[in-house]
Amino acid sequence: MQCQICDKNNATIHLTEIANGTRTEMHICEHCAAEQGIAVKSHIPINELLSSLLAVQPADDELSGPSEQKVSCPNCGFTLDQFRKEGLLGCPHDYEIFEKSLRPLIEKAHNGKTTHCGKLPSKTPQDSKKQMHILNLRQQLEAAVQSEDYELAAKLRDKINQNEK
Repeated sequence: MQCQICDKNNATIHLTEIANGTRTEMHICEHCAAEQGIAVKSHIPINELLSSLLAVQPADDELSGPSEQKVSCPNCGFTLDQFRKEGLLGCPHDYEIFEKSLRPLIEKAHNGKTTHCGKLPSKTPQDSKKQMHILNLRQQLEAAVQSEDYELAAKLRDKINQNEK
């Protein structure tokens, strides 16, 4: 795909903007992005991201009390201290064992969300897709009410009612 600005280089930056329900996409090269003042961030490995988030997190005893600091996972023996040093967990059970300490970190990394809200696999049954769409609409409705955008809230309410039929 060619850059939409210079029409010479390959587009390596793909910008998507959604405003008032309208989606616009722009595909540009790094050179044009720099000229336009668009900051280009490379992918950050997850362990570096977690380590940087941990650096500004309160100490373990501030999050969950000194007693949880000494807790280790019964499956892998992992501790919160190891997590702070490595930025990785030992096994899937660690999420449950260290939930109190991990929740603030996960909320911070995902803008307050602690449940997955990404795309659905293409093989997902139609009923599940419909339920996820309605759930998404309900979340948008809640946000519209919170921001006192009652016109949008009414439209979303109507969409939800239409989809539930």
